[in-house]
Amino acid sequence: MDYAATAKEALSRIAEATDLDTLEALRVEFLGKQGSISGLLKTLGRMSPEERKLEGPRIHGLRESVTEALTERKDALEAAALEARLASETIDLTLPAPEQPVGSVHPVSQVMDELAEIFADMGFAVATGPEIEDDWHNFTALNMPETHPARAMHDTFYFPDHNEAGREMLLRTHTSPVQIRTMLASVKENPGGAPLRIIAPGRVYRSDSDATHTPMFHQIEALVIDRDIHLGHLKWTLETFLKAFFEREDIVLRLRPSYFPFTEPSVEVDVGYTLVDGKRVVGGSQGWMEVLGSGMVNRRVIEFGGLDPDEWQGFAFGVGVDRLAMLKYGMDDLRAFFDGDVRWLSHYGFSALDVPTLSGGVGTPA
Repeated sequence: MDYAATAKEALSRIAEATDLDTLEALRVEFLGKQGSISGLLKTLGRMSPEERKLEGPRIHGLRESVTEALTERKDALEAAALEARLASETIDLTLPAPEQPVGSVHPVSQVMDELAEIFADMGFAVATGPEIEDDWHNFTALNMPETHPARAMHDTFYFPDHNEAGREMLLRTHTSPVQIRTMLASVKENPGGAPLRIIAPGRVYRSDSDATHTPMFHQIEALVIDRDIHLGHLKWTLETFLKAFFEREDIVLRLRPSYFPFTEPSVEVDVGYTLVDGKRVVGGSQGWMEVLGSGMVNRRVIEFGGLDPDEWQGFAFGVGVDRLAMLKYGMDDLRAFFDGDVRWLSHYGFSALDVPTLSGGVGTPA
């Protein structure tokens, strides 16, 4: 058999193919199960060892040359098709912009703005602090002993290096260190150091992940330092805040004794809810669900903040911003907050014009 002539004919027909369908038909004709070259390969089994030694390399060489030609022609045709498509698809930059703006405000950002608006009306300032914190501000100054479980490696993200003072560095586990930094800064600027009314919103980090916990989440803490502060002030502040946030007057609170190293006494705060279509809606007293932890600031924490606990007292509370958003806007999976799914964002997101105001309503959806 004249393999050279067969190869020449096959390569010529492949080179003349003008589209991918024609090229695929040639591939089947030559290399398919019933193809001519595949048929030649099947004849090797019936040959004697001497014939196979002679004919085998020729047949395999023919197959390889045809396969290589098919691949090269396919690449060339695909490149040409892409060039033609790119040349035909154009964008008219003179077209007017879409009527609806693209993008939305994330629910967490919206809730942060709502909280800032509510607490500003009560005389609170917004304070911030570093997310990479040292263990003294994050634990020790908050009266958390060396053996406290929250300091464990499986709960906290530690860095291998220490700061200049030799303290361990970590990703803050709460925004409470901002309380210490604010008190210390206030004492440095003002000998009295108080009164203080601040909220500290921001990102915090803990080693946890499920439908209601993520390694990074958002928290807001409030701190009040003044003379003659007691639990009654705390309860009024919480009731006023929650009524404004959920925009309901039937908010009912229940305070339960608890324990936190940085407050004494400490209380867990439950809010009443009503079942609507099987879902919990904040308001009423059909049932109770826990929303935040709070208490009177521990004397040792006030001392760590550079203030005299015999002169100054205070209260503090902390709540998850993501959890507040879930309760208010009916979301059931915390992980969706961080997936970046455009469909979720367009459904739960807010318009940039929906600026929270106490007069116009702090929770107007887009």
